[in-house]
Amino acid sequence: MAKITYVEHGGTEHVVEVANGLTVMEGARDNNIPGIEADCGGACACSTCHVYVDAAWVEKLPAKDDMEEDMLDFAYEPDPTKSRLTCQLKVTDDLDGLRVQMPEKQI
Repeated sequence: MAKITYVEHGGTEHVVEVANGLTVMEGARDNNIPGIEADCGGACACSTCHVYVDAAWVEKLPAKDDMEEDMLDFAYEPDPTKSRLTCQLKVTDDLDGLRVQMPEKQI
């Protein structure tokens, strides 16, 4: 299990424990975290689970695959370094302490 901090655009923080094997997006959905819409349900077919990963975590996460890179082109104000789709981040013990910031809006 990993403790993940989801930070709303306005600064409100939500710290939740997410079970290993789920995605960071599923952790947000299951805990009613505002700011992650996940319209496609985790199929990497939209960009509505876009977040900015805390700079300390960028290098610790697995690399983005081509599909995620392509979908991030549709995200609201993507950052080439920190933007990730939470549906593509599988939770393991290694993600304990992860911080993600939601963008102003999802598109």
